[in-house]
Amino acid sequence: MNENTQQGHAPAEGGPTAIEHPHRHAHVERSGIPLWVALALALLFGASTALQSRINGQLSVALDDPYTAAAISFGSGLVILLIVLSVWRPGRAGLVRVAGALRRRELAWWMVFGGLAGAWFVTTQGLSVGVIGVALFTIAIVAGQTVGGIVFDLVGLGPGGRRPPSLTRVFGALLALAAIAWAVSAQVAGDAPVLLMVLPFIAGIGSAWQQAVNGRVKAVAESALTAALINFVVGTTALLVVMLVHAASAGWPAAMPTEPWLYLGGALGCIFIAGQAMIVRRLGVLILALCGVAGQLVAALALDLLLPTADRPVGLATVGGTALALVAVGVASIRWGRRKHAVTPAGQLPADALVSDLETPGVTRAS
Repeated sequence: MNENTQQGHAPAEGGPTAIEHPHRHAHVERSGIPLWVALALALLFGASTALQSRINGQLSVALDDPYTAAAISFGSGLVILLIVLSVWRPGRAGLVRVAGALRRRELAWWMVFGGLAGAWFVTTQGLSVGVIGVALFTIAIVAGQTVGGIVFDLVGLGPGGRRPPSLTRVFGALLALAAIAWAVSAQVAGDAPVLLMVLPFIAGIGSAWQQAVNGRVKAVAESALTAALINFVVGTTALLVVMLVHAASAGWPAAMPTEPWLYLGGALGCIFIAGQAMIVRRLGVLILALCGVAGQLVAALALDLLLPTADRPVGLATVGGTALALVAVGVASIRWGRRKHAVTPAGQLPADALVSDLETPGVTRAS
């Protein structure tokens, strides 16, 4: 690939042009998934995240040890993926493709460490939530996800390449921040240590980064299962280290809970980690993050309505914030004007555009 093509300029004189190859281009969101389906799936995966948080939170309480609970959640997900991989040949072939891409430097080595962001996320839950509360923790996470989504779309970290921060995307992101602030406003009280607000903010940025790099791995592997497996291997390894360090100073849980549903967090994680890796190319990092926020709020509202608690009734702020989050997703998804194209290098078919993206992370694939 020549330098001019990498920068998105016209090829040098005598080289192929868009006129000579009128069909050899790719849209940034090249995918067989319709936009409305991708949005619906992203909302569903966001809801799964909320349900997983509820399950992992109960497991943490039952064990009185959030670090062991996080390691169990990641570890059980890893076991499930290994079982599925043993009977799913495309997943095993994906591992070979990823290894080859790493060896040829078509995939940066650090892109396979998305699981570290997931491990950091659950670790910050144990460090921050007990002090600053769930509301402030959620606000910090969403702020980090929004900032990360805008930045990573701008630099083209995701598999779809660069997505400039259009007016609708920025406005949608601001609406999402307002929605989460409104939804949890009744729960915010008192001053919070700055450091314990910074930690989940960084975790939110890490979550957006995780979605982007997992999408890259999925694109190379041609299997969402492979991307999820690599994510869980890295995350489980990191959490096992954290668990062992914590156990060395605080000891192990006295007993394991017997309720089977408390161990479903890993299975849910398998679903939404693989699913997000599959659709991030279609939506981009920012809109995927916003859908996750909206999905979590919808799931939380549904849980409060179906399984109400006496100490936390459903209020206007919760309903209004949830509705505003859905509006934010719709606004950020609006497209104005025609899509721009990127000329595919000579000799490549449109299907090869993915490889071109991976070889040149900064290549422009604007929408």
